[in-house]
Amino acid sequence: MSAQKSGQNASPLRLGIAGLGTVGTGTVKIIQKHAEMLAVRAGRPVAITAVSARDPKRNRDIDISGYAWETDARALAVRDDIDVFVELIGGDEGVAREAVTAALKAGKDVVTANKALLAIHGQELAELAEENGCVLRFEAAVAGGIPVIKSMTESLAGNEIRRVMGVMNGTCNYILTRMENAGLPYETVFEEARQLGYLEADPTLDVGGIDASHKLAILSSIAFGTRPAFDAVEIEGIERVSIDDIRRAADMGYRIKLLGVAQMTGRGLEQRMSPCLVPAESPLGQLQGGTNMVVIEGDSVGQIVLRGAGAGEGPTASAVMSDIVEIARGVRMPAFAQPAATLTKPIPARTAVPAAYYIRLQLADKPGALAKIATVLGDVGISIDRMRQYGKHDLEGIAPVLIVTHKTTPEAIDLAIEALPRTGVVDGEPVELRIEEV
Repeated sequence: MSAQKSGQNASPLRLGIAGLGTVGTGTVKIIQKHAEMLAVRAGRPVAITAVSARDPKRNRDIDISGYAWETDARALAVRDDIDVFVELIGGDEGVAREAVTAALKAGKDVVTANKALLAIHGQELAELAEENGCVLRFEAAVAGGIPVIKSMTESLAGNEIRRVMGVMNGTCNYILTRMENAGLPYETVFEEARQLGYLEADPTLDVGGIDASHKLAILSSIAFGTRPAFDAVEIEGIERVSIDDIRRAADMGYRIKLLGVAQMTGRGLEQRMSPCLVPAESPLGQLQGGTNMVVIEGDSVGQIVLRGAGAGEGPTASAVMSDIVEIARGVRMPAFAQPAATLTKPIPARTAVPAAYYIRLQLADKPGALAKIATVLGDVGISIDRMRQYGKHDLEGIAPVLIVTHKTTPEAIDLAIEALPRTGVVDGEPVELRIEEV
């Protein structure tokens, strides 16, 4: 029987979609627009049976009149006439968690875009899925339309992953590149992003690095065979990055990115999300606007770079559909690429890999000020590659000074940053950024 006839005659895969926001609406549009194509590719029709959202009267630019309506997503999750529960509500607690749990207990496969839910409760849900013979898929939870989950679980299954890193929050990348290109301060671009609707309802999820850290925790689990450990990610957002930092970085041939890095070492699992300087000509340095990029390093494949739209209706809905079609085809695999019981509890470890650092401080116009700074750095074993004062001292006798160190350890940098304000010649808190050679 041909694939087309099989798709026409096989029983449909019946979906219940919870959440009709941007991603939910985009998913409905794809199913309505490409019903015939999906049936051929999946080997069976893909049909929406029922939907759920908070407001049934809201104008969503889609026709949902042919679907059953459930006010409560938890009721949708256990309907007898759905095979797959598609959770697009969001949030790591409340209705989203309860509905996904109910669906798995009822024997329903689950597709979700909920990164927070997976980063925090992924182990529990993966175990529940396996207990009930279900699959839990979440391509849309990381990097929008970029197929990074399938790349790691399928295409790179023969590799020992050495390192995963990338820019995983499009809003932060938009803010940083907009600051550089327009010469605007952080506060101005932050407000612009808010007005454009780029920020989460709680902006700290974006600019504080939390959203991106959820994604990093998920990728770490798949890469290193560990339980998702969001609480072990070292997190720093972009709030301290100034337009001066961006300009100085550019002067040295670097750009500032909110960079997530995860790697397994002999001491344990390193997971960090922080603003870093990267070479301007590197793939990460060239990344503009709301685009995401994930870099994966495997022992056999070497380094591969995945780049694309990290958010938005179309890209994220595309990722949701990839999971739905995979289920329709009969593909079954554990959530994090191996049985949940085999995922180990990671030992958190802070990175010990030496790196050069960028340090910006406000220096008082006092005799021997620069010498005191050099002494503090020397006392903790940090040597200076470059030191430069930008401009003259202001009316209060303060001038910005930029230091680039030779490679040193994070511990030494911590000691230096703690000691510098005690010299009596530094105004305020110094800002330090790691320089990542990628």
